[in-house]
Amino acid sequence: MAQSAANNVKQLGIPWLIIIAGCLIALLTFGPRSAMGFFQLPLLADKGWDRTTFGMAMALQNLFWGAGQPFFGAIADKYGTWRVLFMSAVLYCSGLMLMAWATSPGLLYIGGGVLVGLGVASGSFGIILSAFARNVSAANRTFVFGIGTAAGSAGMFVFAPISQGLIDRFGWSDALVYLGIAMLLVPILAIPLRGNSSSGRISEAQYKQSIGEALREALGHKSYVLLTSGFFVCGFQVAFITAHFPAYIGDIGIDATYAVLALALIGFFNIVGSLASGVISQHYSKPKFLAYLYLGRSILVTAFLLLPQTGTSVIIFSILMGLMWLSTVPPTNSLVAIMFGTRHLGMLGGIVFFSHQIGSFLGVWLGGYLYDHFGSYNPVWWLGVALGIFAAIVHWPIQEAAAHRPVLQPAE
Repeated sequence: MAQSAANNVKQLGIPWLIIIAGCLIALLTFGPRSAMGFFQLPLLADKGWDRTTFGMAMALQNLFWGAGQPFFGAIADKYGTWRVLFMSAVLYCSGLMLMAWATSPGLLYIGGGVLVGLGVASGSFGIILSAFARNVSAANRTFVFGIGTAAGSAGMFVFAPISQGLIDRFGWSDALVYLGIAMLLVPILAIPLRGNSSSGRISEAQYKQSIGEALREALGHKSYVLLTSGFFVCGFQVAFITAHFPAYIGDIGIDATYAVLALALIGFFNIVGSLASGVISQHYSKPKFLAYLYLGRSILVTAFLLLPQTGTSVIIFSILMGLMWLSTVPPTNSLVAIMFGTRHLGMLGGIVFFSHQIGSFLGVWLGGYLYDHFGSYNPVWWLGVALGIFAAIVHWPIQEAAAHRPVLQPAE
């Protein structure tokens, strides 16, 4: 009884040291990759390469970010979060330095594409939020997921001026080297997050289940499949807007200064939206909240396309889209934890995120491809509207409940 009471006391409250450390890591790992756009023009001017070359490196970065996350999540689940975050620091630092010193497009693809992508994958939301889930009670889980997501979003604000300042002072190549060195802070910050899926401060029923069994269970679980399908849409929408919205603003005759303002507003209100999402989805149905978010995006884009497009409408669109930007992340990750617990959360959450990154890849690529064929971004905008309605439909029947496991035996 005394031991049980002690365990219950241990579970009370939020472990702020772990949360703060995780937030700082999310800010660090999300920052440089969100500032890659600042390096495009000076890098290409120096090397004489075209924009397609840089674009391919960034597309590979997104793809390897998504593909690597399930594997790094599985490693963190079994061998510990600190080890994976140490790998993130090495990969990220190596990738940024190779990108700085690349003498051919191939080296740029390996450094800025593959290595940076894997570095982000091993230190991104999925790894951090899984560590949070093991140390925070279910009652507070979605709330801290919102904090972690907001911290990653803040990386865009912190590293945008830092990156531009470093480029102005030292040049683009040395700036990348300094950012790479900064990534070596991650293992130090990660010390409070050490431990694996069996060593969190929050105890829950654990089951004897191999990675293969966990995968078969998840892929046969209707709600998980629907959740994964819907998150594809999130990636498609946000990546298309990130990559092509500045060009679209120019196409419709609005001053280029609004493009900078638009992305800044999206980034700022993304922080607000992520925090609000963590609070709202902690108290209300997560599947329904996600459905409303996706439907809201479709309504917003439809209104933006059909109403008169001015600088004011761009600002209003950016604020509202920012509020819904990464608001999908806290309830999505929480649903995975509710369905399957935290034992394989890094891997299973990583698979959901891989779907997001496939959507990101297609959103960036189709944006350019369809524009070249039709001379307009409108086909992709309307495709995004249709996909948002699809995502709202598939999220509605998702069950916010633990998977039924009649044949599994509790782990000893």
